[in-house]
Amino acid sequence: MAPRPAWKGYLKLSLVSCAVELTGTTDHSEKVSFRIINRKTGNTVKRQYVDGVTGKPVEDDDEVKGYEIGDDEYLLVEEDEIDAVQIESSHTLSIEHFVDRADIPQVYFDTPYYVTPSDEVSEEAFAVIREAMARQKKAGIARIVLYRRERPVMIEPFDKGLLLTTLRYDKTVRKPDEIFGDLGKPKIDAELIDLATHIIDKKQAAFDPSGFEDRYESALLELIQAKQKGKKPPVVQAAEKPANVVNLFEALKKSLAGDEGAGAGKPAPGKGGKAAGKPAAAKSSASARSSTKAARTKKSA
Repeated sequence: MAPRPAWKGYLKLSLVSCAVELTGTTDHSEKVSFRIINRKTGNTVKRQYVDGVTGKPVEDDDEVKGYEIGDDEYLLVEEDEIDAVQIESSHTLSIEHFVDRADIPQVYFDTPYYVTPSDEVSEEAFAVIREAMARQKKAGIARIVLYRRERPVMIEPFDKGLLLTTLRYDKTVRKPDEIFGDLGKPKIDAELIDLATHIIDKKQAAFDPSGFEDRYESALLELIQAKQKGKKPPVVQAAEKPANVVNLFEALKKSLAGDEGAGAGKPAPGKGGKAAGKPAAAKSSASARSSTKAARTKKSA
């Protein structure tokens, strides 16, 4: 079954417009989902609103939204009254200006949607807007009313269509200084940075999302399958929690040695490998061996 569009309207660039629709980029259907069951009867449980004062169930027809205007005083607002509130961005994605995508900090990105033309008549105008944006390597900034809230959005070329990403409002994003302001700036030994850099070089790989697997969900499935067969749930040994590193130098050396062991058959650094031509890293390894040898000599003495 084709996914239902999350929004239908028009994409507008100056006087050029075309009909488009938004489709969610992700599938939220879950492999493992649970229902709430009455333990005594084995029946499923149904949620129902109850009156906050009388405790009696409220029928669907009697449910209405209320806006608090005082202590225990509410202004009733009907669904059709809310639906009647329409502004330009309720039906039109009007691109206001263009920016470099890199200029938007990652913390402002929220939810992505695919944008496609919604009919054949709109395909030509859609393609013109998309190709012009791709040629200029720019992202458009617009606004859209989605789920009864106006949101700023970024629109950019993606594959054969466009990708729209809703953006967070500035007032909702915590400023870095609020979180990082108290962090100090310790003086770091250059050799430690060289070792850490060398580890990063050894762990480089191409991004492959197909390699991601929800291991927690797999463990849940094992639990469910065991219970279905009348067996005891599998005992999973919890992974050991890491502790703060006491000797950072030794930890980095062991990490590097482990990665080099795991990468057997790969060209060694400085011998045609990826890390060749990096004297700093090679010097760091030699210095590490020298420091270790000196430490052993001192201990023996």
